[in-house]
Amino acid sequence: MAERTGQLKSVVIRSFRRFSERYFPEKAARSSISDIEHEDGSQLGYLDSFPVDIQFLIMTFLSPVDICNLGATCRYWRGMVRDPLLWRYFLLRDMPHWSSIDHLTMPDLELMDAPLVRAHESLDDRKDEEAKSRELKCDYMSEYLKGCPSCRQQWLPSRPAYELLTSFLQYLVPSSEPRYAMLGPGMEQLDVSLVTRLMHAPDLLPVSGTPHRQINGIGSGISYLFNNQHKFNILTLYSTNRAEREKARLQQQSISNKLFIFEGTDDSGYPVYTPALQVQKVCQEVDGFIYVANAEPGKGDKASEVAQIRAVLNCVGDSTSKPLLVLSCVSREPEEGSEGAKCRTPCIYMAKRLGLPQLSNRWMVQDAVAESLRGVLDGIAWLLKSSGVKI
Repeated sequence: MAERTGQLKSVVIRSFRRFSERYFPEKAARSSISDIEHEDGSQLGYLDSFPVDIQFLIMTFLSPVDICNLGATCRYWRGMVRDPLLWRYFLLRDMPHWSSIDHLTMPDLELMDAPLVRAHESLDDRKDEEAKSRELKCDYMSEYLKGCPSCRQQWLPSRPAYELLTSFLQYLVPSSEPRYAMLGPGMEQLDVSLVTRLMHAPDLLPVSGTPHRQINGIGSGISYLFNNQHKFNILTLYSTNRAEREKARLQQQSISNKLFIFEGTDDSGYPVYTPALQVQKVCQEVDGFIYVANAEPGKGDKASEVAQIRAVLNCVGDSTSKPLLVLSCVSREPEEGSEGAKCRTPCIYMAKRLGLPQLSNRWMVQDAVAESLRGVLDGIAWLLKSSGVKI
């Protein structure tokens, strides 16, 4: 990834330089700050006087909003900011550090595998029809602004006053308690138990109800209180009992999963599972699913995880109405000075690994840490909103 980013960086600078030399030759010819003016009479700004490689370096320190604002200042910066190669560079650089992604904001990863423009080609060297066709296929700017978490928050529409009043009235009316089934290898393989931490974190998620449901000894339901006002229930589904799970974790061994029945493989060689009868009953009753994935490097069985997620969703008559939250979880926060992206599987690649873009359900992948519970509340907030809870 670092090598591809470095190669793309040099391509972006070449594209900038050709654009500047072709459309702003008076700027390209200047070697120092002077009073040379544009054709429209406006003077070149101080930032315009820098070489394009310095301009690119400055842009790498700006936020996406600042870069868009820079593009609104003049024709020169508008052309520079609209270069798709610039935003492809930002995608490659920033995607591994995004903390969440969902079904609406997932970038098209096939765009990242598209070949770079040829060495003699820049954005503005292309013919009109070719440019229109390629920009439609490779709109990296839109893909970045759609997926970047800070951009999503920046451009969220404000809630009208009538919606605020409606939310207040709905708060006065008692509503049913949403129920979610939680399962996944991250519940059992991590050194720190996410479920145990949830049960002992009254400052984040107070427990509002004792376990009141059990399924053949492998799961129990606990009610929590979100923001001290929204009750919801989590029904944990483990693959086997606690003693067997702990033994398998310490010995790094696989265990027999009692939640699923292995039916064989399909024509492509991928495993096929059917949820156990008691799991099917749970899936039909709950309002959504929480899948805890093991995001630690080198962990995870892609084929089995994809097959099991689809088995759970397929056993429900109309599963598209039930949202899926994936907590991409590691045991502990990365050590100080270490690069976070190397200590976990980035959420965008977790979504690809689990085959989420192919699902018809609403889904979200949220980075989480079991020990500190960082990210868990953000994921729960999305899940409750997706279930119709006004937060």
